[in-house]
Amino acid sequence: MLRIAILCVVIAAGISISTATTENESIYEILKENGLPLGIFPKGVKEFNFDGETGRFSVYLNHSCDAKYETELHYDANITGTIGFAQIGDLSGISAQELFLWFPVKGIRVDVPSSGLIYFDVGVVRKQYSLSLFETPRDCVAVRRENEVQSSMLALYQVDQTLGRNII
Repeated sequence: MLRIAILCVVIAAGISISTATTENESIYEILKENGLPLGIFPKGVKEFNFDGETGRFSVYLNHSCDAKYETELHYDANITGTIGFAQIGDLSGISAQELFLWFPVKGIRVDVPSSGLIYFDVGVVRKQYSLSLFETPRDCVAVRRENEVQSSMLALYQVDQTLGRNII
């Protein structure tokens, strides 16, 4: 995304507006500038929006996917939240797996000064991981959730019923 900063200069004769800086900044650079590891988001970010004043962001992936860390993290195709220094709050679109259950991640925090840990707030508890796991963006593999599989099986069953036989 292209960010343009506009510099306004007041001169006795009037106002002059000029472009002061133009920069292409990736979401990974924004994470780094805010003391967060680059691997919080997986590879495959196709677009993002970031409001530097409020810290609000939206990240858009090609598809929802899972990435393997110490455990698995699930990323929705759209992820939103608010970036602050060494933390992300009001997060939606990321889930962490614990004992075959998925919990929505509500926030992420890194200790300053660094303890070498990163904390994921999943509501009931805070999961902690080694910060080194998140140094670089991970590959994210597209997955079909259980309900998607069940609905496609139901559609297959319904089609086969029109032919007069059961395949399940």
